[in-house]
Amino acid sequence: MYVRTTMALMFVFGCMFGASAQDNRQLKAGAVAANITPPLGSSIIGGFRPIPATHVHDDLFARCIVLDDGSTRIAIVVADILGIPREIADLAKKQISKHTEIPPSHVLISATHTHSAATPRGPQAVFWPDEVSEYGRFLAQRISDGVRRALNQLEPAKIGWGLAEEPNEVFNRRWHAGDAGILANPFGGVDRVRMNPPRNHSSLDVPAGPTDPEICFLSIQATNGRPIALLANYSLHYVGGVNTGDISADYFGYFSQYIEQKIGAAKVEPKFVGVLSNGTSGDINNINFQPAPDSKRYGRYEKMQEVALHVATKVHQAYTAIKYENQVQLGALQKDIQLKLRQPSEAMLKHFEEALKLPEGKFISHPMEKVYASRIAKLKDGPDSITASIQVIRIGDTGISAIPFETFVEIGLRLKAQSPFKNSFTIELANGWYGYLPTPEHHRLGGYETWLGTNWVEIYASDQITTELIQMYHTLHNDK
Repeated sequence: MYVRTTMALMFVFGCMFGASAQDNRQLKAGAVAANITPPLGSSIIGGFRPIPATHVHDDLFARCIVLDDGSTRIAIVVADILGIPREIADLAKKQISKHTEIPPSHVLISATHTHSAATPRGPQAVFWPDEVSEYGRFLAQRISDGVRRALNQLEPAKIGWGLAEEPNEVFNRRWHAGDAGILANPFGGVDRVRMNPPRNHSSLDVPAGPTDPEICFLSIQATNGRPIALLANYSLHYVGGVNTGDISADYFGYFSQYIEQKIGAAKVEPKFVGVLSNGTSGDINNINFQPAPDSKRYGRYEKMQEVALHVATKVHQAYTAIKYENQVQLGALQKDIQLKLRQPSEAMLKHFEEALKLPEGKFISHPMEKVYASRIAKLKDGPDSITASIQVIRIGDTGISAIPFETFVEIGLRLKAQSPFKNSFTIELANGWYGYLPTPEHHRLGGYETWLGTNWVEIYASDQITTELIQMYHTLHNDK
């Protein structure tokens, strides 16, 4: 009798323990959009020269998603800003880890790269650590608060992967051309390709690289089917077309609005958060450089709305076929790597010395000579290298890599092809901001994105970063 009773109790407790363990593996999720709109008068630096913000066309947000698999928590933040210096991202992560159980390595903070936002750094600034500005401190605090608010809203959830394509809105902006007159660079030389060449120029040959038309996305719902968040990724630079002095989130902000409407999440509570992160778009934009003669002319904000609507429509079409899981394994790895900074040649310095002697408005070979002379002069007082942070996130069968550069699309395509995960994408301008990241092949072609002062790090940096990320992917994938 004693043995039978004991065995029965063991069976009951075993079932109870098993149910508890099963419950602990239930995915939980929360999402919040934290307002990060800067005050009027802040410097907008999407162009080469800052201008003051005179109007807010639409508010800017840091859109925050927190996931919990019962043993691991991760946070993903996508902010409407040109770029986030590492010291700002690190400050936000430090605040998050202080108030939560999420370690810095498990927080991904990225920028959309809208050119209509204030930012702690300008395009003329250097990329090694600097003093945090007032807006930088505000930004870090709002990101931290957003993650903590999302954490407060954790609830049982389910997640699903979706994939769509929109090839009609992405164009490689680097072109081979046969006219040396449009290939001159600020260093006194002639490149082999031109970024953003004149439309329909007679010398244009072929684009210098591919595009990535995929829209990868993760849909997150409460267990009853109520939408919580949707995180999408598309390899397209900002679209632009704003009024001078306007603050705007560009097409990333419009996507958030449109996807909310399309999936019927406008009135849910807690509020649904639609997020569009920037993929590897360092050499991709929305301009067709060989358009038909009757190409449409667009008014202010019209083109970005059209792009956002097309992307949201394609996502919505794929959204209805998603299969959801309520248990997925989460994980994250973050690694610091040293990258050497490029240095100017003697010929380059001599060229700039002569260019700086010319009166304003005059130049030797290129109107941007003085701008690049100023940028390169800052290397004299800088370090020999920078420490960049790269990261991978695991969400079930999905791998997300994070790179702190404006990353060429070829790099993202290679990471997708070599990832061990069933689904993969890359978020650029994440956890730091160090300029452009071309491939070595593109360095040999030249062009704006490869110029010293636009690109700062060693020529083979992209190979080093890609190799490290693939190894980190495999480490996470093998962690069962």
